[in-house]
Amino acid sequence: MENINRNKLFLASCVALVVTSMTFAIRARLETVFGPAGVGLSLTDIGFAFLPAFWGFTLAMMIGGPLVDSLGMKRITQLAFVMQALGIIGTLFASEMWSLFFATLFVGIGNGFVEAALNPLVAAMYPDQKTKMLNRFHVWFPGGIVIGSVLGWFIMDQLGLSWQLMVGTLFIPLVIYGFLFFGQKWPTTERVAMGVSTGKMWSSIASPLFLFIGFCMLLTAGTELGTNQRIESLLAGTGVSALLVLAFISGLMAVGRVFAGEVVHRLSIPGMLLFSAIFSCLGLIFMTQVSGGMMFLAAGVFAIGVTFFWPTMLSFVAEYIPESGALGLSVMGGLGMLSAGLFLPIIGKMLDDSTPMQALLTMAILPAILIVLFGGLYAYMRKRKTTT
Repeated sequence: MENINRNKLFLASCVALVVTSMTFAIRARLETVFGPAGVGLSLTDIGFAFLPAFWGFTLAMMIGGPLVDSLGMKRITQLAFVMQALGIIGTLFASEMWSLFFATLFVGIGNGFVEAALNPLVAAMYPDQKTKMLNRFHVWFPGGIVIGSVLGWFIMDQLGLSWQLMVGTLFIPLVIYGFLFFGQKWPTTERVAMGVSTGKMWSSIASPLFLFIGFCMLLTAGTELGTNQRIESLLAGTGVSALLVLAFISGLMAVGRVFAGEVVHRLSIPGMLLFSAIFSCLGLIFMTQVSGGMMFLAAGVFAIGVTFFWPTMLSFVAEYIPESGALGLSVMGGLGMLSAGLFLPIIGKMLDDSTPMQALLTMAILPAILIVLFGGLYAYMRKRKTTT
């Protein structure tokens, strides 16, 4: 790590993730702008227009992951900057479903390159503190959602200003992280530093353990991102501001991830995942039973559950399947975003055909399945540790 400014690289990485997460909060607010009461799109159409935010993300991670070792994390991050900028500009000029669709695609690809490059960067810079630092890096996913949610609420709901101004705020962190990364020396990826062959990297992602955790990633991401991204419609008629609830959930997630290092020492990585599944399920069920101010309490239970899902899934791969390298982390992130993208139109269909509370209750099935899967994983990993 000689001549590498870890603090500056980590700070720049966090700001880049803020751009990614702000797009999620702002996109949630745009649902009302382009929906039935605005431009006139149906909730199913909105789900389709927002879909490339997730499969574009997945595509970028699947492409960027294998290229991180050969092109370097720096070049992949530069691609992320360009794609995010194009996506923001495209969103500003969107006027119907297809223009919104392609703007969202550019944003999704840029966001995917951010994760493809910067998760391996954090793992490479802090090889002995992966779980702690990946969680601290991912503090800024919910942190950015808080920023975006509050900005959207303040600019549009309180000041009555245009949605284009809200979207334009994304340029602020974009320029900041571009400036912070400029001229910095970057480390090599962990797989390259370990001397793991490309063949070993590819074979590791076909292992039973990786395939199992990859399947679980589909359900964890669907639980977290699927719920949060459609929160405007899911909480319709409950008497609360959905964006403020989203900001509350994200704020609790950010605080929780700061203390992830301490939590993992008490629970272990598989224990954290089981804990998360239990509280996520309870939170979603609780949200179907309340309205008004009590919704914040129910949302808090849900937030406790989803706090550690995403970064701890990445940490599991980094800790227990390190030979998968940047590719393993990218595949995991890609599966997560692919899952969220698949659930968006499904949730939209449920909202079109039933009530928001029925849709929330159906969503609770996902963490219920995870309780069983992570319970088995916890028992398996304890047995493997004892055997070792």
